[in-house]
Amino acid sequence: MSAKDMHANVKLDMRGLTCPAPLLGAKRVVDDLKMDQILLLISDCPGTKDDLFAWAEQTNNKVLRTEPMPDGGTGYYLMKGKGASQQANVVLDIRGVHCPGPIVEAKKLLNGMKTGEILRLISNCPGIRSDIVGWAESTGITIVSTIEAAAGEYEFFLKKG
Repeated sequence: MSAKDMHANVKLDMRGLTCPAPLLGAKRVVDDLKMDQILLLISDCPGTKDDLFAWAEQTNNKVLRTEPMPDGGTGYYLMKGKGASQQANVVLDIRGVHCPGPIVEAKKLLNGMKTGEILRLISNCPGIRSDIVGWAESTGITIVSTIEAAAGEYEFFLKKG
C-alpha cells in the first residue's frame, strides 16, 4: 500500500521536538484510537525510529510504513493493534503516591482478582522498578511486561498467579 493509498485517521506533527516527546505524543494519540485506526506521526528527531519501533513491538501496535516527508522529517504510519493496555482486567493509576503505597494498593486489588487476571499498575514512584521485582518474586505475581511511558513513569502489567 503506498502512502497515497494509506489514510491516516489522525496526523501528529512533532517536528522540532526531541525524544522522547514524539513517542509520548504518539502513545497518547494511539491510546485514543480505535483498533486498526492509523496515526501519521511526523518527526525529525533521529531517535524516533528506534523508540517507535521498540514501543510498537511491546504494545502490539504496528508501524506500517515510514517515508521522508516533502517538507522535512519522517512520516511514520502507525496502526493501533491490540496493545497491552487492552489486556488488563483492572487499571490502578497511582501516580504521585510514594512507595510502598503502589505495592500496598496493587496487593489489595490483586487479592480480589481471579487467577490469571492482569492488573495494569501505573506509577511514578522513584523506587517502584526495584521494589516491584522483589515483591512479585516473593508473592508469585508475574510481571507480564513493563513499559516506561514517560521519564520516571512506568506501567507494569501484573498477572495474578
